[in-house]
Amino acid sequence: MKWLRLLGLPVGIAILIALTLHMQVGDAIRMIRQAGFALLLLVPLHLLPLLLDAQAWRLLLDRRASLGFLLWVATVREAVNRLLPVVGIGGEVIGIRLAQWRVADGSAVSATVIVEVLITLAVQYAFSAIGVVLIVASAQTAGSWHAVALGLLLSMPLPAAAIVFVRRGGIFHAIERWSKRLFGDTHPLVQRIDGKRLDADIDALMVRTGLLFRAFLWQLAGYVLGALEAYVALALLGHPVSIGGAIAIEAITQAVRHAAFFVPSGLGVQEAAVVLLAQMFGVGHDAALSLALVKRMREVIFGCLALVSWQGAEWYRRDAGKRVRVLVPVRVPKKRVDTPDPVTSES
Repeated sequence: MKWLRLLGLPVGIAILIALTLHMQVGDAIRMIRQAGFALLLLVPLHLLPLLLDAQAWRLLLDRRASLGFLLWVATVREAVNRLLPVVGIGGEVIGIRLAQWRVADGSAVSATVIVEVLITLAVQYAFSAIGVVLIVASAQTAGSWHAVALGLLLSMPLPAAAIVFVRRGGIFHAIERWSKRLFGDTHPLVQRIDGKRLDADIDALMVRTGLLFRAFLWQLAGYVLGALEAYVALALLGHPVSIGGAIAIEAITQAVRHAAFFVPSGLGVQEAAVVLLAQMFGVGHDAALSLALVKRMREVIFGCLALVSWQGAEWYRRDAGKRVRVLVPVRVPKKRVDTPDPVTSES
């Protein structure tokens, strides 16, 4: 996996360089300047789709944490996955750790995150299918949808196999047994793994069809609402598109980015996808590149704010723990002094 990501970085940079050489970057930047500070509205606007995604996670957690707290954790999870050099699941690992600040049951929290990731795979394919339908319905792109549809069809067995594999159960218990053979029973990492219980918690969630469907709908609504970013950005740039066009751009861009997971932060891949899809819906070259740059700038600003808030919360939590340890009085046992017995002394 590490060599794949090392290979993905130069691939992404090469795509980005080719894109900037082919397009008129100066005109795109000039268009962004004309839109001005209004584009900063995209930063808080991104909270809306994350809010719906956090609500889906809250349902899986049986509402044991507040929506506001889970929304903050969702921002950190996304920032870690998109801005830090992690292998695609770093955000989920951090999310599990942060969620345990409110829900102490680590196994239950881990189970909800794993199930949520499986739901996200299904949501991603449903959202991508919506995007393909909208591309087909566009008169300007009647013959441009075949490659997108074929790519989705060929990659569909992967998430389907993942869902079936986890649904069969026992996978994490098997990982626990393998870890014991590899590291020994006394290793600290092995002692923190309770694979059998994690499998049971996952199974308990997977049989609740109604709960899974509600979480699916909340996540899908969040994905659709995320298309508001492209819609508003293109309107501010002076090249508006329809709601359907914005949804199609967002849907296929997300699909391409997930498919190119080995490229760090989707560098170059995301920009190329946005430019191509925006042009499918009648957006000019300059405006399409401007949209790609604006989406990347929003991602960096939003992600950096989330990472700073996370580090601030970690610092405050450690500092608060130190203050508590200092303020707690330490009881020193009094030294026992034996007094002579009066009767014994007189005798």
